[in-house]
Amino acid sequence: MSRIRFFNVHRSWEDRVSMLVGVLIGFSPWLAGQLDNPAVLGNALLVGLLVFGLAELTYVSLTRWEEIGEIACGLWLIASPFTFGYAESGALRYWHFLLGGAVVLLAALELWQDWTLSEEELARHG
Repeated sequence: MSRIRFFNVHRSWEDRVSMLVGVLIGFSPWLAGQLDNPAVLGNALLVGLLVFGLAELTYVSLTRWEEIGEIACGLWLIASPFTFGYAESGALRYWHFLLGGAVVLLAALELWQDWTLSEEELARHG
């Protein structure tokens, strides 16, 4: 029963993990050793910055649109290997699949936890 209650409340560690994932997304081309495509580099930096920023906003002031934005960023990151043409080779595609999935799952969990909260309860989060 306590495990169910654990997942029903939005906790600040979730936001901190999202910020960490945003940093990892930004550095993922360097971690994977794929620095040859400037569009992929810019995409990773931009998505990482967006995920980090949205997670920081959620940490400070909780609103639902931030989690929806994180889900959109995570889905875009998963689609990026196909969009930019690096889905067939290299480790970066795995990094982006994994990190994008982590962003989507974490943001969906947070959105589920906050779905029934009133505006006053959301304001008390920070």
